[in-house]
Amino acid sequence: MTETATTANGAAIGAAADRILGAYRTGTPCAPVRDLIASAADAYAVQRRITGHWRAEGRRPVGHKIGLTSAAVQRQLGVDSPDFGTLFADMAVPDGAEIPAGAVLQGRAEAEVALVLERDLTHERHTVADLIRATAFALPAIEVAGSRVRDWDITLADTVADNASSGLYVLGNRPVPLAGVDLRLCGMVLERRGEQVSTGTGAACLGHPLNAALWLADTLARAGDPLRAGDTVLTGALGPMVEAVPGDVLEARIDGLGDVRVAFAPHPAGDAGDREREDA
Repeated sequence: MTETATTANGAAIGAAADRILGAYRTGTPCAPVRDLIASAADAYAVQRRITGHWRAEGRRPVGHKIGLTSAAVQRQLGVDSPDFGTLFADMAVPDGAEIPAGAVLQGRAEAEVALVLERDLTHERHTVADLIRATAFALPAIEVAGSRVRDWDITLADTVADNASSGLYVLGNRPVPLAGVDLRLCGMVLERRGEQVSTGTGAACLGHPLNAALWLADTLARAGDPLRAGDTVLTGALGPMVEAVPGDVLEARIDGLGDVRVAFAPHPAGDAGDREREDA
């Protein structure tokens, strides 16, 4: 690549990062960034630019999330592998807590298996045994994904640049050793105020949640930023994503892992969002 091309590429990456950060600052979704970046490598460069900005502001990384683990979603976006984003400590929501209105742009929720590590994973190619030995325990989780891109009009480049469409996440409080659960066969039910809105199994997550975690471990190690002891890994959706609407209460139950719950604060009285929901 010539020096001129490198400079132009860097300018595009900076412009894409600024567009997404602007959506965070204003609370207003932005246009897609695929007009500025042409490859997954550029999209991850945008993601690194944004997460570097947050680190400089004092936000503490605590792990990673894996996205695009569903074959159907991969086909939709025209890709054949997952993607990943960074989790920060201030993205964690206590089990059963209420998320303030507007905390996540265009929020959508999905139930997942979370792994918490007790050993580093630094090899360029790991085995399942490496991963099992490195995992302290599993937890049920709800990821509240969000998109800074208007109307979720995303391609792979858009979601990767936007930290894999990260928002917030909720972990259950009962740690379960991997020896005590079959993550591939575990069934999941996600309910909205007692009504089923999503179902699935561990097999929906790249065939097995450990497959997704292995992909992440290898990918990050090869990039020079390996998973470390203490990291939390959200391994990917076990069933279809659902819209997270103000006023909702969502509860996920995963066989062998237990349940996890989160509420979404209603819009303030008289807010247009409440009026739209009442009219629906």
